Amino acid sequence: MDNENKSPFTEHLGELRDRLVRSFIAVGVGFVGAYFFKEKLFEILTFPLVKAMGENGNAQMIFTGLPEAFFTYLKVSFLVGIIAATPVLFYEFWMFVSPGLYRTEKKYLIPIVVLSLFFFILGSSFGYFIVFPYGFAFFLGFATDTIHAMPSMKEYLSFASKMLLAFGFVFELPLVLTFMARMGLVNVDFLKKNRKYALLLFFVGAALITPPDVITQIMMALPLMILYEISIVGARVFGKKPLDIEDTDEDPDPETHGPEEEDQNSSQEDEEVVPEDDKE
Repeated sequence: MDNENKSPFTEHLGELRDRLVRSFIAVGVGFVGAYFFKEKLFEILTFPLVKAMGENGNAQMIFTGLPEAFFTYLKVSFLVGIIAATPVLFYEFWMFVSPGLYRTEKKYLIPIVVLSLFFFILGSSFGYFIVFPYGFAFFLGFATDTIHAMPSMKEYLSFASKMLLAFGFVFELPLVLTFMARMGLVNVDFLKKNRKYALLLFFVGAALITPPDVITQIMMALPLMILYEISIVGARVFGKKPLDIEDTDEDPDPETHGPEEEDQNSSQEDEEVVPEDDKE
């Protein structure tokens, strides 16, 4: 009886709570596992900066507070825990929105989860292997004989984690726009018509996310421009067509019967009605 009295809104809140709990558990498991390798993970994370600093003859990092190194290792473990839990996070997110999909669209959920993970890893890898070396070389180029770069562990972790997560999530753009096109929220003509506004938003967003320099801003905005064009292709291939007929679990509306069915029903009723003369 309790389940029958629950409103749809309450049921959605309960499902959201369960999925958030499973997501937090996945992040917690990843955090605990990553903490045992915290020094090695931080060494991998700082490799692009240490390499760029080594070219200038000063490959050292510092920490300015006694507990800074400890908390930095905790944050590194938490960051790696989030990245390791991304398959679970993406799965729980897409499963939460799945009730709003048609039955024929739900079969794409597993490929969507896999593609979400792929684009996230692709974006983070682009930031780590491409953006970091050029960005660090640009910043370290301001050092002189009397001015030396001495980045702290805390500042570098804050910068690197923000950049890696930002690149990972912005690379989800093709998947998000293709999904919106499949749902009928956008179409190819809409994306083409608003291309110039999208490019403007890319540069503004890149300026807000990245450090205040032109190089990293362009290195984020240019991939977004390419991903937007990929999104148009995805919307053209997988977008909802005007004449698409979606299969639903509901029975068809009886008011939508064609004229032929109405004629057949009326003729059957006429046959069942027996005139009074025939009764005698």
